[in-house]
Order: sequence, then C-alpha cells, then structure tokens
Amino acid sequence: MIIRVINEGQYEVNDDLLDDLNKLDNEIVSLLESGDETRFRDMLREFVSMIRDNGTSLDPETIVESDLIVPPEDLTLSEATKVFSGEGLIPD
Repeated sequence: MIIRVINEGQYEVNDDLLDDLNKLDNEIVSLLESGDETRFRDMLREFVSMIRDNGTSLDPETIVESDLIVPPEDLTLSEATKVFSGEGLIPD
C-alpha cells in the first residue's frame, strides 16, 4: 500500500497497518465532532508517525499512485473537518 503524506512524500506500508490507521482515523473523526483541537493535533501526529515508523520512504523521484492521501501534521481543526468528513480518510 502506498500512502502519501502531503508536503512530505510517499511511503510504502504493509496492508496490515490499515486496521491500526483506521482506528486512529475514527478517533480523529470523533475529536472533530467534540472540537478538541489539542487532542486532534496529537492524534494526527500519531497517525503520521505511524506511517513514518512502519513505512519505507519512496524516492522523491519515483511517482506512483497513492492508495491513501494523508494531510500534513499542521492541519488546523477547521481544515480537518473538510478532510475527515463522514467516515474519515479510511472508509469502514
């Protein structure tokens, strides 16, 4: 699975990581509903860190289609409501 983190690059990750990412994605959606910006930022950082820690960074010269596009860590709460709407980044 290829995941692009906006403003950072692409990572190849094992498909097994998708379940863990989906749990965080669902938590982020819940935090958006509660308006807890501090906790939201922490969870988004954890989401992106999980990708970095478990993925292999692709050469920036290599461009392949991404299976998932993740916003940057500095995304604001108001911006996130547009990105994480409905089921979030990862449909259940």
